Amino acid sequence: MNPIDSVDKCTTCSTCVAYCPVTRATRAFNGPKLTGPASERFRLFGQGEIDALDYCSNCKNCDIACPSGVRISVLNMLARAEACRVRRPSLRDWILAHGHTLAKWTSWIPAPISRFGMLNPLTRSILDALGIDRRAPLPAFAAPSFRAGLRQRQARSGDGNPAREKKGQVVFFPGCFVTDYDAETGFALVDLLELAGYQVITPETECCGLPLVANGFLEDAEKAARSNRAILDPYVRQGLPILTVCPSCALMLRREYGEFFPHHPELKDLSPLVEDACEFVGGLFERGECAARPRESPARLIYHAPCHLRAQGSGTPGLSLLRDIVPGISIEDARAGCCGISGSYGFKKEKYDVATAVGADLFAAVKESGAEHVLTDCGTCRLQISAHTGKPASHPLVWLRNLLV
Repeated sequence: MNPIDSVDKCTTCSTCVAYCPVTRATRAFNGPKLTGPASERFRLFGQGEIDALDYCSNCKNCDIACPSGVRISVLNMLARAEACRVRRPSLRDWILAHGHTLAKWTSWIPAPISRFGMLNPLTRSILDALGIDRRAPLPAFAAPSFRAGLRQRQARSGDGNPAREKKGQVVFFPGCFVTDYDAETGFALVDLLELAGYQVITPETECCGLPLVANGFLEDAEKAARSNRAILDPYVRQGLPILTVCPSCALMLRREYGEFFPHHPELKDLSPLVEDACEFVGGLFERGECAARPRESPARLIYHAPCHLRAQGSGTPGLSLLRDIVPGISIEDARAGCCGISGSYGFKKEKYDVATAVGADLFAAVKESGAEHVLTDCGTCRLQISAHTGKPASHPLVWLRNLLV
């Protein structure tokens, strides 16, 4: 169904308002019902408010809660894109939307230098003046990047995994966060898959497009989507699994490509092939395909389910994976709502305090749990939680990989 067609399914029950974390945190946002289906009726005639719409964080909690299936967040993002065609986005929003592009432009600079260039006090002051809050937990470039590190590994090992004929091939869509900032999570997945005898194909894909959508650059997101579909086409034709470690990437590839770009039906071909990497790895252990077994987990842990994972309705495969196969693991499910960061939302100067207020319940739950380490599937969730609790945070696959004997 085209998201616009879901407008008339809204019964004005206000369930979405009750579940919206931003509505609870600030009065600057009119709430998902008013900015979404209610305003959409006016936007169809070239009217409707714009300013309050900017406070929608695209966290998807309204979509999760809506009993009528209205795609509220998609309506809001489509409206934001239309507003950005009328009112040009700021340089700040362009930077936050095009982080992967900037990373590619600076990839020739040695990572330690680019990290210092990005995070030193002078740069942070300049970014603060542009509207990126100096307090925000910006990520540092990986040294080396995931793709550079992967090339180094392949050069050392020759032709990859010699056991690939036994189990076949899988495609890994790393997304921009793993590619540019969090190589450790990407290598954890590659290690686990190769231990099970799979060849891991990692094509040179683009950003999934979600940061572009969230900041109003829908046309750029469409270009990224079509580029990714073309790059992945040989593997789609073979029916190979496409694994992601990022819930936002999975959400875009599985569902939102078809919703944002219905005029490109070929994008929907990706949906049945996309799998959560934790779910896939769990299947390997369940079927006995991975001979390595994890040792007992030494730390007390707490797990946070990202909003974009919950929006897919596929459970918490990372939490289930660890509980099922790690002996003696002590891991609590936080169940404390959104962390507030919502991709780049919490980096913005006028949103930083809102994002902090949104995540307050989660931060308190982490601190009160007594956990030594936080696990969550989303990269920016990890940044946000660590910044506000002082606890280290990792992807569940990193924790699992480090426990293997």
